[in-house]
Amino acid sequence: MNKKLSFLGRRSASSNSFRNYRLTKSHLRLFIAFLVLFAGEVSQKAQAQQVSAASFEKDGIWSKEKANNWYKNQPWLVGANFIPSNAINQLEMWQADTFDPILIDKELGLAQSLGMNTMRVFLHDLAFQEDSAGFMQRLDTFLSIAKKRHIRPLIVFFDSCWDPFPKSGKQHAPKPYTHNSGWVQSPGQNALKDSTQYGRLQNYVQTVVSKFRNDDRILGWDVWNEPDNMTGPSYEKVEIVNKVDLIIPLLKKSFSWVRSAHPVQPVTSGIWVGNWSSDGTLKPIEKLQLDQSDIISFHNYDSAAEFEKRIVYLQRYSRPIICTEYMARPNGSTFQAFLPVAKKYHVGMMNWGFVNGKSQTIYPWDSWTKNYTSAPDLWFHDIFNTDGTPYKKEETMFIRSITTKTNRQK
Repeated sequence: MNKKLSFLGRRSASSNSFRNYRLTKSHLRLFIAFLVLFAGEVSQKAQAQQVSAASFEKDGIWSKEKANNWYKNQPWLVGANFIPSNAINQLEMWQADTFDPILIDKELGLAQSLGMNTMRVFLHDLAFQEDSAGFMQRLDTFLSIAKKRHIRPLIVFFDSCWDPFPKSGKQHAPKPYTHNSGWVQSPGQNALKDSTQYGRLQNYVQTVVSKFRNDDRILGWDVWNEPDNMTGPSYEKVEIVNKVDLIIPLLKKSFSWVRSAHPVQPVTSGIWVGNWSSDGTLKPIEKLQLDQSDIISFHNYDSAAEFEKRIVYLQRYSRPIICTEYMARPNGSTFQAFLPVAKKYHVGMMNWGFVNGKSQTIYPWDSWTKNYTSAPDLWFHDIFNTDGTPYKKEETMFIRSITTKTNRQK
């Protein structure tokens, strides 16, 4: 023992000052105290690393614990899919010539009056490509307006619905009496088929997320809307048959692009049709969406009973759940039918349609195959007329009542 302690208590043989120096009891106590302190620091660092690792699963996905802790700190999330009434699509919303902050403020004010605290908002890769600096400035302006209205948006990057051939610049006029006659996909078919364009798509996603990765004005990032949507009767004749095969690897890359910027906000992509009753019944793209999402999101335009069944299916993932599309009145998907069910399960809600405008979503989906010559007696989507008056006053009163009461209690 003494021989070993003597070795520890010396410097090198070349050091005259400490040559042959042996440890006293006081030196021994100091040395032991140092070892204890050092071991404690190592233990604390190891514990911190374990906590940090526990916050994530594979590929940087949030753990269930992290996701649920995040959700506990949110109010009951209720909002709509938002596009201003002067815009036929995402490009018209974000391009410099048609971006309208005054109208956006007015219409987000209507959302605030209903007790809404979030909005799902679609970006477009071509708006970024044409004018990246201006686009980023306009997005920042939008977020400032939303914050003033106490609304935190869920930002959507890509979308597989409607017109597969988007073009920047002046957009065409709405086709009369037709639901979403000008909405465009992002990326468009030509970009989807051309892998040399994936680099610019990556730059678009990473630039946006990097800029706003710590921004508490943003609720979260919705990577891709209905990625396997083949557009039904609207554009199915010009869709490519291998569309989903191209999207699956690009969707996975898109999740990675978002996470490479290390956002503090959660990431998701919503499933929308199919049999979700078990993991074995999921389509490959649905499994990818669910596996890669920090929070679960989904769409449902069916009856309240079917809506509730879908929620129960998704509860097996033990993560927060948000319905990012619902509300088609003729289907029985209404605020009065769905919001109480969502409240029961603490599911966030974002209906499709807000102010009746150039998107013309008061008309049903079948307006692509059936001729309409006037507005339907029962609107399909949307809550307000263009002048800001409600389509159904009893409906807006109900929304305001349930959101205000629930979030006051929370």
